[in-house]
Amino acid sequence: MDGGLTWRFVPVADLEKSDFRSLYAFDSLHAVVASTGSPAVILRTDDGGQHWSTVYRNDDTTIFFDGIDFWNNKEGMIYGDPIKGRMLLMSTHDGGRSWKILPATKRPLLVKGEASFAASGTGIRCAKGNELIIVTGGKAGSRVFRTDDHGNTWESVGAPFAEGKSSAGVFSVAYRDDTAILVGGDYTKEELTEKNIGILVHRDLRFSWLYVLQYPRGYKECVEFVGKHTLITVGPTGFDITKDIGMHWHPLNNETGYHVVRKSRSSNLVIAAGGKGKIAVLATRIK
Repeated sequence: MDGGLTWRFVPVADLEKSDFRSLYAFDSLHAVVASTGSPAVILRTDDGGQHWSTVYRNDDTTIFFDGIDFWNNKEGMIYGDPIKGRMLLMSTHDGGRSWKILPATKRPLLVKGEASFAASGTGIRCAKGNELIIVTGGKAGSRVFRTDDHGNTWESVGAPFAEGKSSAGVFSVAYRDDTAILVGGDYTKEELTEKNIGILVHRDLRFSWLYVLQYPRGYKECVEFVGKHTLITVGPTGFDITKDIGMHWHPLNNETGYHVVRKSRSSNLVIAAGGKGKIAVLATRIK
């Protein structure tokens, strides 16, 4: 409640061992979180996290949630690894109080070995109108999926990222004004700089990849817009920053152990989080 300076830890009864990696907060009181593997649960709080209600549960051993995002306070989407060959997609129209799996015909068919990563929960981004971007990776390579009608129809394009291993691919996407910045790599080769970023533009009903002139350092787990043309990405090698929408990247610091960085939707507050309770607040505003 004070810009990330102090925190209150609230365990969820009977779910202490669940792995929650997906989160969307509407305001200081209302939020939705989702766990990863089985049992997969979606919880909602209406009192700032003091109490949580289970709004969805699935004990299927193959289910795995990778990320959640909302267009507004009512409409949102959760996505996950494929079930029977199709991407798991679930929608809500009441602010996360109830969820329904989309019909199979509206869920993209994935190739064998293609899935997503829940490293930072940012492999999904809702955008203006009814637009939605989702990224994948894995042995079969990486792809970017896009819909502009709430998931009724989809188009996709292959992404030039590390491939051939279940540990490689696109891990995160930031999207604004028809431009997607993608980061990733191979989490078993943290220092590898090749094929760890991409800039994808969608205009005039077609996809175009832009050439990156200077790459960030190594494998990255999350990327976030913190200004109009400025983004920060984070991974095991530290934080990197770009001020020209991804063309050139420069080290911001060498802090390790962080996995996600997010900017407030209503202010300039930027917070990073990592393992073992590590949390950092960006002290200086970046334009």
